[in-house]
Amino acid sequence: MFIPKKNIIVGRNPVVEALKNAQTIDKILLSKNASGDVINEIRLLAKNSNVPVQYVPIEKINSLTNVQHQGVVAFKSAVRYQDLQQVIDWVIEKGEAPLFVILDGVTDVRNIGAIARTAVCCGVHAIIIPDKGVGALNEDAVKTSAGALEQINICRVNSLMKAVDELHLNGIKVFASEMTAKQKLFNLELVEPCAIVMGGEEKGVYPALMKICDETFHIPMVNQFESLNVSVAAGMILYESMKQRISSLNS
Repeated sequence: MFIPKKNIIVGRNPVVEALKNAQTIDKILLSKNASGDVINEIRLLAKNSNVPVQYVPIEKINSLTNVQHQGVVAFKSAVRYQDLQQVIDWVIEKGEAPLFVILDGVTDVRNIGAIARTAVCCGVHAIIIPDKGVGALNEDAVKTSAGALEQINICRVNSLMKAVDELHLNGIKVFASEMTAKQKLFNLELVEPCAIVMGGEEKGVYPALMKICDETFHIPMVNQFESLNVSVAAGMILYESMKQRISSLNS
């Protein structure tokens, strides 16, 4: 099935122009056999703009469009990505304690949309996502979020590990949700500058990322169950953070 033209950019030069004009792009597909100076320019521009590039068989691109594509197709993003450090500076300048959500391997756009809605309602300043291994923030995701993805800062980074390092350098602690952790959610100090890592639907938080977090915690449950849906868990965590922050302001 062909993708609507408004959602994709087709051809080498149109993709180059989109990258040069800082148009927000979700990802670029290059034919495995594509070569030449323009292809090299696309790779370089994509790298500098932190846009993921995937190499696919030509048949994959043929299935997306009937327009002459020259082995290149780019998917437009429905949201505009922000620089993480600039968002941190903006929050601090407002005199607020930063609160971020980090999505590690969350691929279901319905979960991403639901998390974004809760994040907006609970005062989260930004959602941090990796450039690969996360659901596409396309029009479907925006619709699922009821427009919340357009109301919150989205920071796309090429490495969540480096993003955690950047958060640490700015005095922001990073907490990871983990079922076997000893610390309980409501014992965390969520009033302080912090970021919450939510793991993917199947594999949870990447072990190496978990190791560099300041602390892990679990959501207490009366009846033990295998796991909570990631968007439901995020809702519980973010509500607790909002409750603590409101109580702190009123005390």
